[in-house]
Amino acid sequence: MARDHGFHPVRIKRIIQETADTRTYVLDASFDYQAGQFLTFKACGTLRSYSMSSSPATDPELTTTVKRVPGGLVSNWMHDDLSPGDLLEATLPAGVFCLRETGAPLVAFSGGSGVTPVLSLVKTALATTDRRVRLLTADRDDESVIFRAVLAELAERYPDRFEVHHHLDSLSGFVTESGVKEFAAGALDADFYICGPDPFMDLVERALLAHGADPGQLFIERFGLEEDEPAGEETEGTVSIVLAGKKHTVPRRSGETLLQSARRAGLSPPFSCEAGNCATCIAQVTEGAAQMKINNALDDDEVADGWILTCQGEPASPHVTVVYED
Repeated sequence: MARDHGFHPVRIKRIIQETADTRTYVLDASFDYQAGQFLTFKACGTLRSYSMSSSPATDPELTTTVKRVPGGLVSNWMHDDLSPGDLLEATLPAGVFCLRETGAPLVAFSGGSGVTPVLSLVKTALATTDRRVRLLTADRDDESVIFRAVLAELAERYPDRFEVHHHLDSLSGFVTESGVKEFAAGALDADFYICGPDPFMDLVERALLAHGADPGQLFIERFGLEEDEPAGEETEGTVSIVLAGKKHTVPRRSGETLLQSARRAGLSPPFSCEAGNCATCIAQVTEGAAQMKINNALDDDEVADGWILTCQGEPASPHVTVVYED
């Protein structure tokens, strides 16, 4: 059997206003989790994933932090309509943006609300290891800095091991590749953690690789939904999707993922990150074979049992059948 990817009720205990557009939700939940992981919430007829800002090593309560997104369906609903005592539906924690068990220094780059999982990693690394930690946060202006007081307290508690630099676009312009290289100077043996808007993450990744970092040292958390790539021409074979007990079959198309095939069949299967990270789109291959482009969520035993991330899975045989869990 696959891991529990179902939804569980969690109650909001408190809400903390971090900045004008960012709130932390303290949840009454006893989930086991690793620093850097996230919860996927079912709300407003859709799914959204939000990282934990708490650390399992230092915080007695589980928290997730949500920044309001202009036009954002779920983030606006959470900010405008949720109150302490309300219930949410959430998956068990998931994700692989976690600490490696090495003694290497940790150098992190966060943009805006991307500091949320990074804070969880920083708190855990400082509390459970003797690793040196450096963090560059990039924010629009001083009023936009999330967790400033918490980070300042950590810097005071660990003066020899933790350094935080707040980059403000209003004062210094956007972060540059040269600025990234300068911040990473002398730390090319580090593990690099990157989270934030896609252009920010792309810039940091590009700068670190140009500076000589190995790709295996870079850990990047991406949640942005990307538009589906145009599917190829129809080819020999079929893709069958079993959702809610009903089977739907469409002609196979080259280069099309199983999730795209399901949408083409007029279905609305579960999905969230579409990056191979969260396992919300999990289904089981019961006929034929499929191959994942990216898998950051399923373990080897699950893959061996036929489970697949449909957002990343492409048919590897003429006929494929996948079954979504009820």
